[in-house]
Amino acid sequence: MPDQVPPAQLDWIELSWKTARDYAMLVVGAFLQALAMRLFLIPADIVSGGVSGAAQIISFYTHWPIGLMVFVGNLPLFVIGWRYLGGPKFAVRTAVAVAIFSLFTDLLVPFLPAHGVVSDLFLSTLYGGLLMGVGLGIVYRGQGTSGGTDILARVLNDRLHVPITQSYLLTDAAVVLAAGFTFGWERALYGLVMIYVSGLAADTVSEGTDVFRTALIVTNEVEQVTARIMESLERGVTILPGTGGYTGQPRPVLYCVITRAEVSRLKAIVREADPKAFMVIGQAHEALGEGFRPLR
Repeated sequence: MPDQVPPAQLDWIELSWKTARDYAMLVVGAFLQALAMRLFLIPADIVSGGVSGAAQIISFYTHWPIGLMVFVGNLPLFVIGWRYLGGPKFAVRTAVAVAIFSLFTDLLVPFLPAHGVVSDLFLSTLYGGLLMGVGLGIVYRGQGTSGGTDILARVLNDRLHVPITQSYLLTDAAVVLAAGFTFGWERALYGLVMIYVSGLAADTVSEGTDVFRTALIVTNEVEQVTARIMESLERGVTILPGTGGYTGQPRPVLYCVITRAEVSRLKAIVREADPKAFMVIGQAHEALGEGFRPLR
């Protein structure tokens, strides 16, 4: 029989492959962000927020290279990220993403039209936001960040427990305000729209488009409802212990996760088994594990 590969070596090979894949994502994502800057945002004077937005504003007055300023501006934030957000692994991946983004932002200048590819502000906002968001999402999937206010937002969230959406709002507000004085308030408003579009695109790329539903069911027909769900929907059910607040009596609670298309079938199952049941349908952002996407 041929020699088998030792388990330790297999683990090393798998880890090496995952690491190489992650770094490839960092490079591709950072390149797409630089492309969004040079094709749409910089020609239209639309500020993307954060360090890159601040670099655009400074470049407007000084004509200094935007990519170089992005890299220099990230150095102090890079130190903060090393200190508070994961040490070497975080630092190296963020450094790669920032370096590639900064490098391509300046290197692409001779190869792309100086006035961009569209002249309409709305189209520049839309295309720039989508491309920037796709790049951000790929970087996130590579377990990195794009530096800049990503680091500050995560520090505020991790250390001060400021919600991540409010963290980004706080860190980007000053840059957008400065853009209004520099490029005009119309372009500043388009910048806000761009940031919103890029955030949606980044979430879609990094976390997927699937939306699942969670169901909490309080019923006197626990066994019948459970059996029907597992047989008809082929979904697992977890029985949680509960106590009625009014009666003080034990009231088991059924918990299950289903797809959006299965909601109506679940309602029918519960209604047929126990018309007096109480059910709450919620929304889950992602479902991982048996019956859904593999947990990796």
